[in-house]
Amino acid sequence: MSEPRSKARPRHRRSRTALAVGVPLALTAAGTFAYGTDLGVLGSSVQQASAAAPTWAADTADGFASVNSLGQNGTYGGRGGQIVTVTTQAELEKYATATQPYVIVVAGTIAMNPVGKEIKVQSDKTIVGRGTAGHIVGGGFFLGQGVHNVIIRNLTIRDAYQGIWNDKDHDFDAIQMDGAHHVWIDHNDLRHMADGLIDVRKDSTNVTVSWNKLSDNNKTFGIGWTANVKTDITIHHNWIRETEQRNPSTDNAAHAHLYNNFLEDAPGTAIKSAYGNYSRGGTKMVLENSLFQGVKNPVIKDSGAAVVQRGNSFSGTSGRNESGGTAFDPKTYYPYSLDKATDLPSVLKAGAGPRASVGTTASTKAAAATTLTVAQDGSGQYRTVQAAVNAVPANNSSRVVIAVKPGTYRELVKVPSNKPHVTIQGTGGSRKDTTIVYNNASGTPKPGGGTYGTGGSATVAVEADDFQARNLTISNDFDEKANQSLNGHQAVALRTAADKVFLDGIIVSGDQDTLLLDTAAKDKLGRVYVSNSYVIGNVDFIFGRATAVIDRSVITLKKRWNGTSAGYIAAPSTAANRKGFLIADSTVNGDVSAGSFYLGRPWHAGGDASLDPQATVRNTNLSNAIKSAPWTDMSGFSWKDDRFAEYKNSGAGAGPASTNRPHLSDAQAANQEVADWLAGWTPSAS
Repeated sequence: MSEPRSKARPRHRRSRTALAVGVPLALTAAGTFAYGTDLGVLGSSVQQASAAAPTWAADTADGFASVNSLGQNGTYGGRGGQIVTVTTQAELEKYATATQPYVIVVAGTIAMNPVGKEIKVQSDKTIVGRGTAGHIVGGGFFLGQGVHNVIIRNLTIRDAYQGIWNDKDHDFDAIQMDGAHHVWIDHNDLRHMADGLIDVRKDSTNVTVSWNKLSDNNKTFGIGWTANVKTDITIHHNWIRETEQRNPSTDNAAHAHLYNNFLEDAPGTAIKSAYGNYSRGGTKMVLENSLFQGVKNPVIKDSGAAVVQRGNSFSGTSGRNESGGTAFDPKTYYPYSLDKATDLPSVLKAGAGPRASVGTTASTKAAAATTLTVAQDGSGQYRTVQAAVNAVPANNSSRVVIAVKPGTYRELVKVPSNKPHVTIQGTGGSRKDTTIVYNNASGTPKPGGGTYGTGGSATVAVEADDFQARNLTISNDFDEKANQSLNGHQAVALRTAADKVFLDGIIVSGDQDTLLLDTAAKDKLGRVYVSNSYVIGNVDFIFGRATAVIDRSVITLKKRWNGTSAGYIAAPSTAANRKGFLIADSTVNGDVSAGSFYLGRPWHAGGDASLDPQATVRNTNLSNAIKSAPWTDMSGFSWKDDRFAEYKNSGAGAGPASTNRPHLSDAQAANQEVADWLAGWTPSAS
């Protein structure tokens, strides 16, 4: 973890209001330790205090809409905002044009008045149809300059058509954006509009258009209308049928990634295709595993544009089919997996467009693969863990278990934000039998220039919600002694930046900055529950801004590379009015000198004075390695201005309350239970 430069900070106090949940723990038998000190039978369950939000309210985009840029880390819409249901145009306009985040559920047919009206959507919105009932008739949506973080899903937007096929007078689009960014258009049915179905104009960027039906229109999908080459866009798994032009037309896009789209011009119909995918101006286009059926001029390009084709299929097409130039590698920006082009008719006829249950966004054949096996000797489906992660369908709606056979897997693993509900589980008899390990550090040079930085050094990086890991070891074995000339020895074993992360029965091992518990964004909740596990390190080795519980686990202190004993366990970077770190019913031990370790210190990442770091250590056995004054300042920020406390700890490292060692009262401790941290989430093995 990089320490921020010193920065003056006003002294402040905050209320310690608990979250709405405050139920006690109920202990159940869940397993025993298989490493180090045996603490006996472990496990817990927490009462569900409130109904979970619908699954679609927590979904995030894939493709370029998931890329961190322009100050926006991914596209998650109104997640975290109020969920409202609308049935009238007035209600829809009220919430869509509001400045605060909303998840807006369209629960019926809304006829726009006047015809052609486009509601001016503001930032941080999810607009989603309830089942297949959400229809917008005779109008659509407009996203203006600077509007960002918008999701439009599961809607039918239709019938603004004014009786003139190539209509020059009625600019009535289903979805139009001028200068917007981070927009996800997913699982919609867009048809029969006066002008375009989708227009991505005037430097709009970080857009993903996925799993839509686009049909019965003259101009389908226009991108560009600017001399600047800025737009980054991903277009995948769309069924485009009975449309004439702009399928899409892509003008001056910096990066246009089109894959697994099905373009169909059925015989015997009045609508005839003029062209399919068009790369114009300075566009760099990568076109992969798409199917063109009966389309005239399926792929065309301007002389200055690029089209790189891979794996496409053409049936009954005629006219121009062009490629050439150099483009880019989409996998340097985000992960993705491909369906076979020839499978697309069945995949998209089953999966594109509004769904009765939102969240079923992957192909039906891929969704059936609920267990993937990994073995180095080739006896599994995959030889590496990352290969199995890559095989998980994007936006999978159900649990996928990656079962990893015993062995040492020296690799980097990333679970991207568009692959939730993943479990990585060792299949050996002990958590030591299966190890994922690598040795990047913050200062390790990256191929192509620069260094990895602290977060980028992680052996395993988890950005997907509802992730679980169990019965394995995740390690960073960076050799500090051998790399003394390297600037930046922070070396993360596991980084989480997601919500509802359950780490059960694992070992996380490293030296400095072992376990980074983060969130997807500063203003986003990221709950992590660690149980029956070991965390090993020496400097700030449990750190980040997540709302995290270390429960009934062992925190093992280790000496530094030169044999000295000195360190810090926790370095929370909690946002104000959020819960930080809770260490409960655990043990702190290790072969280090007495009085050499702090319980923690406040990390104000980037010198941010608005943060309010929190760490509570309760009902935990502390070895004599813990200092009698267990908290300390960091980079000019006093721990006394933040939230650090103990409650009923034991062992040689425990001590009485004092000004340098605050203890919670019984009343305060009642609001700092595990359930308060989890806030209605009940972790359960799956």
